[in-house]
Amino acid sequence: MEKNHLAIQAALMRQSLFSQGYLDGHFIQLEELQDETEPNFVEDTINLFFRESPQFIVFIERGLDKSPIDFNTLDGYIHKIKGSSSSIGAKKVSDLALEFRYYCDARDAERCKKALEKLKIEHAILKEKLK
Repeated sequence: MEKNHLAIQAALMRQSLFSQGYLDGHFIQLEELQDETEPNFVEDTINLFFRESPQFIVFIERGLDKSPIDFNTLDGYIHKIKGSSSSIGAKKVSDLALEFRYYCDARDAERCKKALEKLKIEHAILKEKLK
């Protein structure tokens, strides 16, 4: 009985993440890759994202503090965040990474900083929600 209750809670939480825009269809594709040979595939992939992405965020923060700013290098770091967040279905993080890339292309350091702050907030919220 308790196991069934937990399964229902997990399903409701999952649906909530979709309806709030935190996750998209790529998350479903990720789930479809999980099978009996890799029963923890989704969890392992998400954990990998949350282990690696903070490092790139730090690199971007440091890069934004340099003068002159190397926007090409920053674009490379945010591209990695964009790709990995998209691959796990982290829609809000992915969208904000895309926004950062737009400002990076425009060489707009102030808007890059604002986009990065929003990305960090959404990254932290998603991490907490996926625990």
